[in-house]
Amino acid sequence: MAQLIEEKARFEALRALPEFARFNGRPVAYFCAEYAFNEPQRRYAGGLGVLAGDMVREAADLKFPLLAIGLYYREGYICSRKSLGDGQSVEACEATPPSRAGFEPVYDQKGERLHVIVPIHDRNIRCRAWRKSIGQVPVYVLDTNCEENLPADRGITDRLYDNDKETRFKQEIVLGIGGLRLIEALGIHPIVYHLNEGHSAMLALELIHHEMHERHIGFDEAKQFARRRIVLTNHTLVPAGNEVYSYDLATMLLQRYAIDLSVPVHELVKLGLVQQSSEFSLTMLALRMSTIVNAVSRLHAAKAKEIWTDHPMVAVTNGIHVPTWDRIGDDHAGAGSFWARHQEKKKELLDHIRAATGREWSADTLLIGWARRIVRYKRPLAIFEDLKRLADLARAAGRPFKIVISGYAHPNDTDGEGLLKEIMKLTEGELADIAVYLPGYGLGSAGLLVAGCDVWLNTPVVGFEACGTSGMKAALNGVLQLSTKDGWIHEAPLDNAGWILHNDHLNQDIFDRLEKDILPLYYARNAAGTPELWEERMRHSRAMILEQFTATRMFREYVETLYS
Repeated sequence: MAQLIEEKARFEALRALPEFARFNGRPVAYFCAEYAFNEPQRRYAGGLGVLAGDMVREAADLKFPLLAIGLYYREGYICSRKSLGDGQSVEACEATPPSRAGFEPVYDQKGERLHVIVPIHDRNIRCRAWRKSIGQVPVYVLDTNCEENLPADRGITDRLYDNDKETRFKQEIVLGIGGLRLIEALGIHPIVYHLNEGHSAMLALELIHHEMHERHIGFDEAKQFARRRIVLTNHTLVPAGNEVYSYDLATMLLQRYAIDLSVPVHELVKLGLVQQSSEFSLTMLALRMSTIVNAVSRLHAAKAKEIWTDHPMVAVTNGIHVPTWDRIGDDHAGAGSFWARHQEKKKELLDHIRAATGREWSADTLLIGWARRIVRYKRPLAIFEDLKRLADLARAAGRPFKIVISGYAHPNDTDGEGLLKEIMKLTEGELADIAVYLPGYGLGSAGLLVAGCDVWLNTPVVGFEACGTSGMKAALNGVLQLSTKDGWIHEAPLDNAGWILHNDHLNQDIFDRLEKDILPLYYARNAAGTPELWEERMRHSRAMILEQFTATRMFREYVETLYS
């Protein structure tokens, strides 16, 4: 991995600069609503949490002074549904204590259990603090399951992205305001507060509060001091990914907090109001209170400029934590060795598919993978729009292919649930010999998919996917891309690592590429059974990621662009 070693050397050169000394004893505080770690229960929704997990792991590898702040969700993200018969069902949520996820209680200097108090609506909410370490990086989480709280308040942090809007708003108050109060209680003095998406934007209000108290200044002046210390990473242009609440709800839940600040509540709410509306937006609060904002790809930055004209974003394209996602390794210099290693990983995936679904497929058959959150703009049904042509191509003698689809839709997303039902109907019906839906999508199965597929199909409407890192993980393992030119793909040199799909003629282009380019290349084998030109592209694919799309490069750019 010469490219990765070189990137780490660039980071070490950055560390040697005199200005890097500003981080000594002054860590970066990284706030996110979700983190994807290997825990018994899923406490992340998707790409935001996976990126946050990679960010923490990279900081640990680089020995960079960073601490992470989040919430502990006792019931995780999506609850399973339990049938009651007669078509009735209820949500079945298993509450998992923090100790089972590797978290330990946090104690203060007196040896007493550390709590922070957060004013919400007309009362104070007590929040417990927990900690675990990823390398040398501490991860702190808060939860409200304290005996002193009312029963309804104890459940505020039960579920990630709770369906109830009021509960969601309370979670974000606990994350932002409670998170900063936790840092202060620990005696830590961060040099920068990095908000990973707008969910933690309430931190800005508490930082204003802190500046008012420390400097003995008014609200307006304190806003300017607070803004200098906040940076924001925006991840989505899709409205569903940007939290918006009514003016009345925001005013009600922030009323007691405003009294504590001796600031009229409308002054707090005004910071997050969408222009010419009565809606309170956490994204707008975060944008207005950040000294610099980054988008997560170059195309994302350009599209964001069209939406938020007063808040330009710099582009820091996402990257992946190589040790987490690399299943291939670098010990395959000889001809055919990369292909042989890939076939081993492919058999592991096929074994998993067989165990989960009963489908038994050959490792010699081209395998196409599509795996991500199931929503309309990602177009999960694109490859199924012409069933006759799909069947004819996939069942052709001598050049067949199979499709594995994995992912989930949030229970409240009726459109996404409808798409998932259509996928399951097709893969269990007339396409059962061609395609399979693999349940249980998460960190474990994602690792198998990004290493075991031959082609990674990515079909979002161009301009909707801010970055999309699943394809990076697949490409790292030599899986070739078949994608619209969205997110990171827009800046990726795919000439020798995949194929670009036409955004407006997607279904036709998928089949044209398969028929004319992909299938002939894949099935052109030498005497040893190796597709030599395909393997060459696999090597180019891996090199592309190691050169341009690692979390090491991303982290270096954060230090250079945001933190400095």
